[in-house]
Amino acid sequence: MNRRKFNATLALGSSGIALTSNIPMACAIDTKQNKKKLGIALVGLGQYSTYQLAPALQDTEHCYLAGVVTGTPEKEQIWADNYKLPKENIYNYDNFDTIKNNDAIDIVYVVLPNSMHADFSIRAARAGKHVICEKPMAMNVEECDAIMAACMKEGVKLGMGYRLHSEPYTQEVKRFVREKTFGNVKYISADAAYHSTSDPGQWRLNKALSGGGALVNMGVYAIQSVIYGTGENPISVSAQEYSTRPEYFKDTDETITAQFEFESGAVGNIMTSHNANVNKLYASCDQGWFELNPANNYGPLKGRTSEGTQISFPHESQQKLQMDDFAKHILFDAPNLAPGEMGKRDMMIVEAIYKSIAAGGRKQALDFEPGYGFSK
Repeated sequence: MNRRKFNATLALGSSGIALTSNIPMACAIDTKQNKKKLGIALVGLGQYSTYQLAPALQDTEHCYLAGVVTGTPEKEQIWADNYKLPKENIYNYDNFDTIKNNDAIDIVYVVLPNSMHADFSIRAARAGKHVICEKPMAMNVEECDAIMAACMKEGVKLGMGYRLHSEPYTQEVKRFVREKTFGNVKYISADAAYHSTSDPGQWRLNKALSGGGALVNMGVYAIQSVIYGTGENPISVSAQEYSTRPEYFKDTDETITAQFEFESGAVGNIMTSHNANVNKLYASCDQGWFELNPANNYGPLKGRTSEGTQISFPHESQQKLQMDDFAKHILFDAPNLAPGEMGKRDMMIVEAIYKSIAAGGRKQALDFEPGYGFSK
């Protein structure tokens, strides 16, 4: 599908928001800002960029909204007016490669349909820009490898748009696991789902643009949860697929369940769907349990433990924390909380789940090097 046809398709979907100036206002940016703050260009101005990322970039400490890339000409002036962006920092899909000449832009955040992740991540790397890629990383593992190779060749940093690794509830779960606060995890379950009622023409229901359905969208959160909720990668997975609305989910998966085994002996279950509202992480350990419910939305999240304590932290924008963490990785060599290897690992698991479904639920072995895909 070429970009002109893609834009026409996108306009029909839920991400094709109305072209009005009804987006969050912001103060003017200073293009001569201290370079201790890194400039981010958002590629793709759908709902996530409009209502989450751009507003968050008004509060970040180490980065700021420096530019945008859009395939919809009418959006250019809207974003220029609302965020006081200079004309030279606004790009379209065709002139995107000239971004290499713009010193105001240090990071390119790819927020496009999944079929375009590899193309624009690679082009951003070749332009000498650091890359944040929204989840899922790509359409398949081969594209993940191509993105990682391009970033390595050009000497730029690569991070995934996995916001939860930067927020305190997820970090607290990681601490429980690391310090064995409740002993060893024996069983873990993670559900990530929402009930889709929007236009069936939306790009997420078009496999050519999305690469899959609920699994590659919400399922990534559930996969992530069972991994950081045990502190280890799975060694096998088996999976099943269900559909109760085939007239709506004509091209993509509606509901998937999967079972994981871990080397420690822990077992896990995930459920993901575009036809239910569920948002939970639960871990049973040999000395107690902990849970987050909700576990993966934009917050505020909420949790509790078998000790009767509530897990509670002041709410902050997860996107703000995520983008600042990536900027600190570049500026101060802080850990990369969501490296490219994490995105590739998750796509390897996604492919194994689809393979298991195709094989009637047969168990698929997973073989990762120790620590592969974890924060660096």
